[in-house]
Amino acid sequence: MDELGASRWKRVVLKLSGQAFSDGSGSSIDGDIVNQLAGEIVDARRNLDVDVAVVVGGGNIWRGMTGAGAGMDRAQSDYMGMLATVINALALQDALERLDQPTRVQTAIQMAQVAEPYIRRRAMRHLERGRVVILAGGLGNPFFTTDTPAALRAAEIDADAILKGTHSGIDGV
Repeated sequence: MDELGASRWKRVVLKLSGQAFSDGSGSSIDGDIVNQLAGEIVDARRNLDVDVAVVVGGGNIWRGMTGAGAGMDRAQSDYMGMLATVINALALQDALERLDQPTRVQTAIQMAQVAEPYIRRRAMRHLERGRVVILAGGLGNPFFTTDTPAALRAAEIDADAILKGTHSGIDGV
């Protein structure tokens, strides 16, 4: 922030690990934590006049490597992880919209009943209209963590920064 309180960034991608949705006690999604995250996103969006896209992880619900380590097919296990990111995206969308923040969820996998497909130009248009765009489903391909789509989507939507929110101790890239 500069001395006038304005953000130095116009558009950011916030990468939230799945663990950021949980209190670590074994519950997959902690409603109070999701509400707190939503409040902080709304504050940044409104007070700093910054466009916000959020890439969500799903490790609080499922980790692809966990299933693979238990003998599952790695690709199948990764697809399960992609579905977990959509669950987190919908939880965050609900919390944001209860704070009167318009949102759109876009996914890299087809889920027409709950989210739009990720389309770069559409995502940018939503951001220009003041909506928070929540990006789920990773890249839609197995073998990638959700850090990869955070970097890719940031480049695609001309973001000025990527900010990563996670709990300490989470293995990642």
